[in-house]
Amino acid sequence: MLTKFETKSARVKGLSFHPKRPWVLASLHNGVIQLWDYRMCTLIDKFDEHDGPVRGIDFHKQQPLFVSGGDDYKIKVWNYKLRRCLFTLLGHLDYIRTTFFHHEYPWILSASDDQTIRIWNWQSRTCVCVLTGHNHYVMCAQFHPSEDLVVSASLDQTVRVWDISGLRKKNLSPGAVETEVRGISGVDLFGASDAVVKHVLEGHDRGVNWAAFHPNLPLIVSGADDRQVKIWRMNDSKAWELDTCRGHYNNVSCAVFHPRQELILSNSEDKSIRVWDMSKRTGVQTFRRDHDRFWVLGAHPNLNLFAAGHDSGMIVFKLERERPAYAVHGNMLYYVKDRYLRQLDFISSKDTAIMQLRSGSKFPVFSMSYNPAENAVLLCNRATNLENSTYDLYSIPKESDSQNPDAPEGKRSSGLTTVWVARNRFAVLDRMHSLLIKNLKNEIVKKVPVQSCEEIFYAGTGSLLLRDADGVTLFDVQQKRSLATVKIAKVKYVVWSADTSHVALLAKHAIMICNRKLESLCNIHENIRVKSGAWDESGVFIYTTSNHIKYALISGYVQQQRRETAPVMRRPASVWLWNVETSR
Repeated sequence: MLTKFETKSARVKGLSFHPKRPWVLASLHNGVIQLWDYRMCTLIDKFDEHDGPVRGIDFHKQQPLFVSGGDDYKIKVWNYKLRRCLFTLLGHLDYIRTTFFHHEYPWILSASDDQTIRIWNWQSRTCVCVLTGHNHYVMCAQFHPSEDLVVSASLDQTVRVWDISGLRKKNLSPGAVETEVRGISGVDLFGASDAVVKHVLEGHDRGVNWAAFHPNLPLIVSGADDRQVKIWRMNDSKAWELDTCRGHYNNVSCAVFHPRQELILSNSEDKSIRVWDMSKRTGVQTFRRDHDRFWVLGAHPNLNLFAAGHDSGMIVFKLERERPAYAVHGNMLYYVKDRYLRQLDFISSKDTAIMQLRSGSKFPVFSMSYNPAENAVLLCNRATNLENSTYDLYSIPKESDSQNPDAPEGKRSSGLTTVWVARNRFAVLDRMHSLLIKNLKNEIVKKVPVQSCEEIFYAGTGSLLLRDADGVTLFDVQQKRSLATVKIAKVKYVVWSADTSHVALLAKHAIMICNRKLESLCNIHENIRVKSGAWDESGVFIYTTSNHIKYALISGYVQQQRRETAPVMRRPASVWLWNVETSR
């Protein structure tokens, strides 16, 4: 789990990602609604009109609106551009648990402790339907992403699926009957109901706290006080329990499908977030907090981002690193994607798969080191527990069918990081944090004692950069001695210029540019995260932060340009330059 952003606040009971902007809404137990920019890590605005906890929150998909529901029995619709509440919807007689906009119709869906679910038209500001049938608090209700269905979860231990196609036909078709004529129960003058129960799902032994539809498949996931996460399948005529995921040891607060992978995420009052494999029904990852119970989960509609609310704030996170492992040589970019090693030609823009990687590693490829002399590659697989990390040594096939590339046998060994130090030698930082030099047969030829080394980076033939807690050391492998050291904490990436006369050391919020002897030439500090960098052929260092692209001269002069402008790609440095007027 990669934490991208974290807040400290009162207990977070509701979360919603904006579909386009890097924003997340958090509704708090103290009645405040916070609007955060998770990329810039800043609080944009806060809204404080509810009396008591706010549990339901949701962004509208197109309009500059969001809806909230609280323990004051009120549903409020807000315009975040105008920074105010537009109107309040009254009708519920107890706490409101969730509020959601419909993806297409001008509807809001609310679930309440008054044992009802209500559908509101936010344009006419009226309640158009009341769904009754649960006989305990309704903890959650959500629209189906594409069909005229609603799913609800209740402390009466059931999950219900409702058909609301009648409501759509009557309210959104020409000559629709007015709500006032039918009354808000959803039953018209002739007794036909706008919303009917399609399925009642029974299987949980305690109250159900959450239920959600799968974005594409006819599946439902639910989480309950019986500590279980259940998967249900449905068709037009029936719905049935498919399987149960067991592992939480307290009430399950929330459970959602991963929008793009066969995974389920759930969180619980046992202070954990768990990730489940849908096909195997087994837990694949668990993330725990020491003191905070989890209450809600949110999935970004388009990105691989999730948010979780807990007793003392929220976290925005990714399940895994998305940056591909890559290496550049001349006009060629080598990178890993979907278990293939691919090659991109900067000149022709031809992108081909040149080798299939062996299976067996549970962990994504973290880094790559390419050897042009032997046409060989080292791929490092970084495990959650670093001691379980491995690397693979491959010889790239000289000729390969891009449609069905070869899968050569690689040599796998344990090691945290590995990089080439000569034509036929590479260095491995092993699990004991000692340095091994190996040959092309993956045999140890030399052991080099190093002190407190956390990471190794390429530094030209016969040399390495060694990172420790306080800085980076230039190390001569042949002579087994340190040549120079600079102080910079937690370097993540090292970028050498084409002639290796200069190097940029990238940390989370800092960049240090040095010469070949590792003498510091300039230091750059950034308030937000430094993401990547590359050298232009003229000796200018170009780098990206979370929201800017900037360039730095060796003298230390920095200029920046915003990301919103149109990019132009310059070869062969493989960096983005921007054809707009620069501002300091």
